[in-house]
Amino acid sequence: QVQLVESGGGLVQPGGSLRLSCTASGFNLHSYEIGWFRQAPGTRREGVACLSSRDEKTYNDSVNGRFSMYRDYAKNTVYLQMDRLNTRDTAVYYCAADSNNAFYYCSGYGGPPPVYWGQGAQVLVSS
Repeated sequence: QVQLVESGGGLVQPGGSLRLSCTASGFNLHSYEIGWFRQAPGTRREGVACLSSRDEKTYNDSVNGRFSMYRDYAKNTVYLQMDRLNTRDTAVYYCAADSNNAFYYCSGYGGPPPVYWGQGAQVLVSS
């Protein structure tokens, strides 16, 4: 069974940090492009952090310098480290993977969306 399972969401105060995890089963993330997306109520889904199969990374301007993405190959897991969170980061966060489509789609170039998606993790930044 091919699945992406997310964890690590929750409530955090402005200025705080969270780390989201996305663990794959049924396939090896090593050979896949990875994207982290978020969607707030009433808004379009947007790419946040994007990783190509050649380890190229792009970040949305709104999070650049505050968020970072990295893989743990042994655990078949990708992480999104989120620092200096603010209220505008409040959203449901999704990880996604695809052999071809995730990086360009995540980076804003359009085309078909990734095939595999996590279930979503709620992030609420509030005092």
